[in-house]
Amino acid sequence: MARRKKGRALTGWLVLDKPAGVTSTHVTNKARWLLQAQKAGHAGTLDPAATGLLIVALGEATKALPYITDALKAYDFTVAWGTSTTTDDAEGAVIDTRPERPTQAQIEAALPALTGDILQVPPAFSAVKVEGARAYDLARAGEDLDLAARPLHVAELRLTAQPDPDHAMFRMVCGKGGYVRAIARDLGQTLGCLGHTQALRRVWTGPFTLARALRWQDDITTEDLEAALLPLKAGLADLPECRCPPDQTARLSNGNAVEVSHTDAQNGDAAWASIHGMPAALGTYRFGMFQPSRVFAATPGGAASPEG
Repeated sequence: MARRKKGRALTGWLVLDKPAGVTSTHVTNKARWLLQAQKAGHAGTLDPAATGLLIVALGEATKALPYITDALKAYDFTVAWGTSTTTDDAEGAVIDTRPERPTQAQIEAALPALTGDILQVPPAFSAVKVEGARAYDLARAGEDLDLAARPLHVAELRLTAQPDPDHAMFRMVCGKGGYVRAIARDLGQTLGCLGHTQALRRVWTGPFTLARALRWQDDITTEDLEAALLPLKAGLADLPECRCPPDQTARLSNGNAVEVSHTDAQNGDAAWASIHGMPAALGTYRFGMFQPSRVFAATPGGAASPEG
């Protein structure tokens, strides 16, 4: 007999505004503990010093985490010119300093090279794995790392303000795996003045924005989190919906392809299937059929329950 999972079978999304000084893992684990949820995960780590949007998935919503993790994300950040650090942000030790300061024209001329499909070398203090170990553990141990560049799509990178000669503020929209700290480092190197990230705030991720976020606090309560819990459907807004007939429920639940009665999806699109308007599965739309890859269990706010 299968062992019954401990905790509450909660399903949904917590859209949180993480403050500086706490880790994404701490927030996720504490939210799970407060709610006594059976399962939880988050969509993309924020550095402890960073603030802003942290998406926590509960229960069946964890099956959709890859779509949120892979989605475009927007960051507002401030670069301090003249100093490079070991961590590429204000938390690290100073490596070098330069007296030069860039003009607005020089900054804007440097941005196109860091926009589009680029190759980015992650910071030494990052979660990238090197022969099974985390880069930040090796860096703390004093190892000299030579990390390989990784592909990154930067959809937008623009200068938003220059409050003084020593600082510049930016908005960046990028795909999965981007490091804002590396952008600040590379900008400083390109401009010849050096630089590091002084402040960083994530403002949206996929369909979620800070406008609907609950600010995380040390004294946050179970009631606060329960009131903020969004339904499973809220995290699927960027995927096309495939409406399936109710008589296809059993086939869909068993992982079989089913006919689609209505959709805006194009052939080959990732999509989600609904029955009676409720999420039933994630998968792919092909030639009038929906092929499930992950099926949602029948939960309130989650999958449609079979009729009968």
